[in-house]
Amino acid sequence: MKVIITGATGMVGKGVLLECLDHAEVEQVLLINRRTIDLKHPKLVEVIHTDFSDYTAIVDELKGYDAAYLCMGVSAAGLDETRYTEITYLFTINLAKTLYGLNPKMTITYVSGQGTDSSEKGRMMWARVKGRTENDLLKMGFSQAFMFRPGTIIPLRGISSSTKLYQFFYDYLMWLIKFIKFIAPNSVVNTTQLGLAMINVTKAGFNKKILSPKDILVASRL
Repeated sequence: MKVIITGATGMVGKGVLLECLDHAEVEQVLLINRRTIDLKHPKLVEVIHTDFSDYTAIVDELKGYDAAYLCMGVSAAGLDETRYTEITYLFTINLAKTLYGLNPKMTITYVSGQGTDSSEKGRMMWARVKGRTENDLLKMGFSQAFMFRPGTIIPLRGISSSTKLYQFFYDYLMWLIKFIKFIAPNSVVNTTQLGLAMINVTKAGFNKKILSPKDILVASRL
């Protein structure tokens, strides 16, 4: 199985990457990054690309893949709806359209989040934009498309968050996250479980297109 990962310099993408590199059934991993990742591995191929509105320059390098794990994203804090839509919706949809033209039978997974608004009409800007992104990905026609909505995510394997506020919570409030997991075990996932779930749904499918934290936990054990 050959997979593409976006967002591998972030916490979720890095977690998915590490699981793919370790998995016996994943033979090659292509990263699309703005900046290089400090990691070498025989399975790993990296493409440095800066214009996420247009993938024409790297189209030949995207052919022949079985899955794409779309983990690229930013916090909505400090961004207006136009800029957040460009980064969250347009960058993702432009890549997905390119991939569909090359590999229509591939599986795609997209990481949104709990609270994503499928109606696209709610009060929360980020939730509307994520909902629009999910909806358009599901309608695109891929062989399989799964929307991952994790809630609280615990980073494992030495991974840290590139968002300073999130990392602050991990550094100083991990005890609270672990307590939440203790009292509501199906509400918290870790980066290893996210990665395994993506690999497993690619191989075996899943009975839902939108996966809650509980569904992600189930998929990680398939």
